[in-house]
Amino acid sequence: MKIADNNQQEEYKAFLKNIREEKEETSNIAKLLFTIVLAVLCAVIVCVTLVENNFFMGEKSEEGMLSHKQRKNFEVPFSPRRQNILLLGVDSNGTGSDIWEGTRSDTIIIVNIDPKTHSVNAISIPRDSKVYLPDNKGIQKINSAHALGGVDLVKKTLRETFGIKIDRYIIVHDEAVEKIVDALGGIPIYVEKPMKYHDYAGKLHINLEKGNTVLNGKQAVGYLRYRKDGLGDIGRTQRQQWFMRSLFEKLHSPQSIAKIPEVLNICNTYVKTDMSFYELSQYAAFARSVDENKIEIATLPGAPNQRGYISYWILDPKKTQEVINRMIYRDKPALDGTKFKAGIMYSPKKEEEAQAMKEKLIELGFEVNMLKITHLSHSRFVANKNAVTVDFYNWLQKKMPELNNMQFIYDPTEMFSVGSDFTLVLAEGG
Repeated sequence: MKIADNNQQEEYKAFLKNIREEKEETSNIAKLLFTIVLAVLCAVIVCVTLVENNFFMGEKSEEGMLSHKQRKNFEVPFSPRRQNILLLGVDSNGTGSDIWEGTRSDTIIIVNIDPKTHSVNAISIPRDSKVYLPDNKGIQKINSAHALGGVDLVKKTLRETFGIKIDRYIIVHDEAVEKIVDALGGIPIYVEKPMKYHDYAGKLHINLEKGNTVLNGKQAVGYLRYRKDGLGDIGRTQRQQWFMRSLFEKLHSPQSIAKIPEVLNICNTYVKTDMSFYELSQYAAFARSVDENKIEIATLPGAPNQRGYISYWILDPKKTQEVINRMIYRDKPALDGTKFKAGIMYSPKKEEEAQAMKEKLIELGFEVNMLKITHLSHSRFVANKNAVTVDFYNWLQKKMPELNNMQFIYDPTEMFSVGSDFTLVLAEGG
């Protein structure tokens, strides 16, 4: 089978080059920040999962500890309605004072949970999104809301700008991830390429070799911040998602139990929330009951824009509303019976596997486009069109079990699209 033509490859290279140039960091301060989605999710997953383990310590089953099946019986007790949880990752204010005062929220995620369907949707809002802040704060980047008015101004901005009401919040300081990784004894990860970078002014030193390794706290920070690979923020976002998955697996290992006191102490210092201990434990129990194949992730779509020395992310109004309708209000598109077009992006070493998947998709009646990419971080299933739902993905998994455990990403910008409605990304690291 032939891969996509040279023009298509050149188009994609030009796209990556444009993103790389437009999204260059504009200050030394930016280089020091965790502007990644994972900065919040890592610490929250650790905190909540370990709170859950601690919560159940006193309740024994016949085997001594509550089984996974028993834990699944716990439900969110507050309401059967869907709920929105705001996750913020804040930077250091550099003053040595209160770590929560005057700090920007450089990671903003809204997690929508549905107790009825046991499903989770998560929207990441780019920190540079240009918005109007309430209370006469004017036009600003959305990450300024927390610095100017705390979590209340962030919640008010989300409600007035996007129509999203927040039920609960969790705020994580950006020092939490490094400390938590060290407390857990490191996180196993597949490093997809050699990563070497030194920024003496920013005190960032990255020296990682390709292959399977266990990252300590500082190495994890370097891995998550590395962007000198021709993919810029695209590559960095991919690494965030895979690292989160590795962290989640580590948390569920028996070895993590002994680390509970140390991690809880870190969370007590670097995590702030309006949830009670009981609420946290119940949300954690709910999280354990969620089918990984019913987790959907998206980023509010837009494009970078430079105004003098200030860089903004200009949200696409139509596509942003489409994402919100899908992820928060759970709108399901009406299907017109049109057959989806499939795409496969694959690393050179995955060519045989990609060809096999292409043949299966053709057998199922799909038209398939393919594109070989030298550097891809990790595998995933990407929905490029609104009509490609989790329900469709679950149906396809039954036909193609090799898709099981692929992370589901919704991306209407068609960043990972080969003229396709959905794209299978096959990377060397799995």
